[in-house]
Amino acid sequence: MVDKVWKQDLRSYFQNVRIIEKCKADTLESFDQFCEFIAEPAFEALGDELKEHDIRSGYVRRKGRAVHFLVRFPGLKADNFHYVIVLPKNSIELKLKLILKGRKNKRAPLEEKEEEFMPSLEPAGIMKLSKEALIRDIIAHYRDFNYEALTSSV
Repeated sequence: MVDKVWKQDLRSYFQNVRIIEKCKADTLESFDQFCEFIAEPAFEALGDELKEHDIRSGYVRRKGRAVHFLVRFPGLKADNFHYVIVLPKNSIELKLKLILKGRKNKRAPLEEKEEEFMPSLEPAGIMKLSKEALIRDIIAHYRDFNYEALTSSV
């Protein structure tokens, strides 16, 4: 009888490990789909509009765990603002992080901060996010960063 208990505990442990690994793989696949169908189209649309204001931008997907949007200073090659959506290592749901980096002027060092990506959005809602909502979030962070840079006394 005692042998059955520990054997069941061991079977249960291995089953739980398989479930966790499956969740991690599914989450990574969902993040890839988020990047392909929501983030990248949003970045492209926003980049096209920024060109109208003589601002260059670009994006890159990094190691399957991050998608990075970069905005340059108007008319320059120097980077001004970075909006990076990150899937943390070992994630079992789409609880994403946002890393914001920026320069107050073309010679200033990059400042960085990390926060939760769209905190009001549940992980299950990430795949339902519209590209327009993502674009509005990027613009809000970009605007706030640059307004602060323009009015900073430092």
